[in-house]
Amino acid sequence: MYLPEHFAETRSGELHALITANPLGALVTSGSDGLDANHVPFELLPDQGPQGTLQAHLARANPLVEQITDGMRVLVIFQGPQAYVSPNWYPSKHETHRQVPTWNYQVVHAHGRIRLRDDERFVRGLVARLTRKHEVASGQDRPWKMTDSSPEYISQMLAAIVGIDVEIEQLVGKFKLSQNKAAEDIAGAADGLERGGHGDLAAAMARPQD
Repeated sequence: MYLPEHFAETRSGELHALITANPLGALVTSGSDGLDANHVPFELLPDQGPQGTLQAHLARANPLVEQITDGMRVLVIFQGPQAYVSPNWYPSKHETHRQVPTWNYQVVHAHGRIRLRDDERFVRGLVARLTRKHEVASGQDRPWKMTDSSPEYISQMLAAIVGIDVEIEQLVGKFKLSQNKAAEDIAGAADGLERGGHGDLAAAMARPQD
């Protein structure tokens, strides 16, 4: 990933926060058929391993399950807020006419080693945690839980998936938030994004970057 110094985010807390808030990761692997990407919701365990560990599950029918070898290197990409930035939002544009369109975004690349966890207890616990978290986050009055279904049905569903974990070896964050612009232009772009419904990105631009 092209990463100019002024867009590099190295604070592990910020990188972990983006992953937690945007858990659907693109799991990128390289096998005999070339590159592949699977989009999977992950759970981050920030205190497990030097950089944290990612856990998820895959359909047993997914060909990737047969291709994974323990310790295989993978990349997981997490995309945070992103939006187009118009030059019209920069005050300096109206003075010098020396601005061009761009795109602001936040992204984290997690490099690590994957292993299969074909273990019913592991998968059951993972699904329970993911379900509990996201049912609550989605605002359900009565959050769904596995006991809403029969034990036989849940066992059948769990048998159709396998667990994975990725021990993170390196986190690379790119938070492109107009840091290379003058303060008044950053504020102008943030205001334009806010008005356009991109409040999360505007708020990220307003936060201190060091």
